[in-house]
Amino acid sequence: MQQLLTIRPAVEADFPAVARITGDSYLSAGYFDDPDHPYMVKIMDVADRARQATIWVAEREGTVIGSVTLALAGEPYADIALQDELEFRMLVVDPAVQRSGAGKAMVEAILDHAKTLPGIRGVSLTTGKAWESAHGLYRKTGFERVPERDWFVPGTDIKLLVYRRNL
Repeated sequence: MQQLLTIRPAVEADFPAVARITGDSYLSAGYFDDPDHPYMVKIMDVADRARQATIWVAEREGTVIGSVTLALAGEPYADIALQDELEFRMLVVDPAVQRSGAGKAMVEAILDHAKTLPGIRGVSLTTGKAWESAHGLYRKTGFERVPERDWFVPGTDIKLLVYRRNL
C-alpha cells in the first residue's frame, strides 16, 4: 500500500534534501553530466531559489522525496509565464522512488493551487526536448504542447518545449 504523500511549502530544513534530489534527478536522467555545470550550481542553491520563488516539497513518511518551484509572470524564476499563468519549474522526484505517483500528485496540487489564484487561467512549464518521461507525465495530467512558445536557452542551441494547461 502506498504511503500518504504530503505536499507543502519547503522550509529551510528541507533545502539540503531538495538540493540533493534536484542534482540526483538531473544527473540520473542525463540532463547534465557535470554537477559543476553553471545551471546545476544555480538550481542546487535552494536557499537562493527560495528567496526568489515558491518551493514546495513532496514528503512521504517524514522524508522529502520531491520538489517543485512555482513562479508568476515577472518573478525571477518565471521563464515563460504569461500574466494569466502560474509556471512551474524543476519538478523533481528522488530517483530512488520515481514512478511512485509523487510527480503526478505534485502536478495535481499545482493545478489545484493555481485555481485559487486571482487572474490565473492556466499553468505553464518548460521541459527538455528529449525528456520523454516528463512529457508523458504532462500529457497524462492534461497539459498540451504550445510549440509557438518554444524557446532556446540563451547562448545555446538547446531548444526547450512549452506545455500549458488551461484551468
